[in-house]
Amino acid sequence: MSEYKLQTPLTEKDVLQLRAGDKVLLSGLVYTARDAAHKRMLEALAKGGELPFPVKGSVIYYVGPTPAPLGRPIGSAGPTTSYRMDTYAPTLYKLGLKATIGKGKRSPEVIEALKTYKGVYFGATGGAGALLSQCVKQAKIIAYEDLGPEAVRVLHVQDFPLLVINDAFGGELYAKPQLIL
Repeated sequence: MSEYKLQTPLTEKDVLQLRAGDKVLLSGLVYTARDAAHKRMLEALAKGGELPFPVKGSVIYYVGPTPAPLGRPIGSAGPTTSYRMDTYAPTLYKLGLKATIGKGKRSPEVIEALKTYKGVYFGATGGAGALLSQCVKQAKIIAYEDLGPEAVRVLHVQDFPLLVINDAFGGELYAKPQLIL
C-alpha cells in the first residue's frame, strides 16, 4: 500500500496510480452533495441544464456539515453513507467526475462505472467529523441553499486524509483479507 498527496482537479493519471488500500492526502477544491442535491442535479441534467460546478476532474464529498462555529469555515464534517448516492454516481462519473468521498460499500453499478470511466471511491473516517473539519480551510454554499446542511458547497481542503476503497481496476479494500493481531 502506498501513500500519495494529490491536488484537485484530479486527472486520469492521478486515478490510475491508486489502488485499494492506498492512503491519500487530498488538497484543493472538493464539492459537497448528498441525496437531495444529487436528485436536483440529475433532474437539471435531464432537462438540459447544467451542474452547479465543473464536474470534469472533480471530487464530491458526501457530507452534510453542521453549522460553522465562530471563527471556523465549517462545523463537523463527517462522511455520510455512500450507497444513497449510488443511483446518481454512474452518470456523474460518465460526465468526468473522478472521485467521491464517503463511507460504506458501493453498488456493483458504481464499481463498474469506476472501471469504465476511470474513477475512484475514497473512504473518510466515520465518527471523526470534527477532526476532518480541521482540514477544511474555506467553505461556501454554491447551490440549493434551501437544502440547509445538504446544500452544495465548495470546500477548499488541505491534506484531507482518505483511503482508497474502490479503485479504477475493480479493487476493493473491503474485499481484502485483513491481518488479525
